[in-house]
Amino acid sequence: MSDTRELYTFDETYGGCVAGVDEAGRGPLAGPVTVACCIPGKNIIDGVNDSKKLSEKKREELYEKITASAISWSVVSIDENVIDEINILAATKLGMEKCVKALDTSPNIVLIDAVKGLDLPYRCESIVKADAKSYAVACASIIAKVTRDRFMRKADELYPMYGFAKHKGYGTAEHIAAIQKFGPCELHRRTFIRKFIDEQT
Repeated sequence: MSDTRELYTFDETYGGCVAGVDEAGRGPLAGPVTVACCIPGKNIIDGVNDSKKLSEKKREELYEKITASAISWSVVSIDENVIDEINILAATKLGMEKCVKALDTSPNIVLIDAVKGLDLPYRCESIVKADAKSYAVACASIIAKVTRDRFMRKADELYPMYGFAKHKGYGTAEHIAAIQKFGPCELHRRTFIRKFIDEQT
């Protein structure tokens, strides 16, 4: 509980209604970038932490608790076509703006993991590694990660040759080898995989 308590205490220093924003999937070669925003409930959920520090099973358990008790939360996925069209940073910002605006409760402040320059009608603060410092951002990171991982497991059923359920679209050696063997599918980000295709030709 100590780590979780520290994250919660960090948010309390801001006072009022704190929303956290984080993304999952900026780096993968395939699939969407998924962004979540969360205004957590007042009761601390034991175990909440940066999603990268948690097992997949633990993230799934916490996702259910967080979404059931949150004052408000939202999640938005920006697909690979938009990522290719406007670039990954712009796509991430777009997702962040959309998910904050989708909240049905207005926050006093929005804490954002690292990204700056969002067009939002609220006070915003960009914090490096916010998912390891802020309870609200950690909650958002879990929602984003679980939502995206579920999508990629479904994608694995459609495209089993790539191993999406295992690596979630990230550029593992296994994934790159599959792209070079089978070619890309519609979920691949063309701007991300170009060099692997070029190496093959």
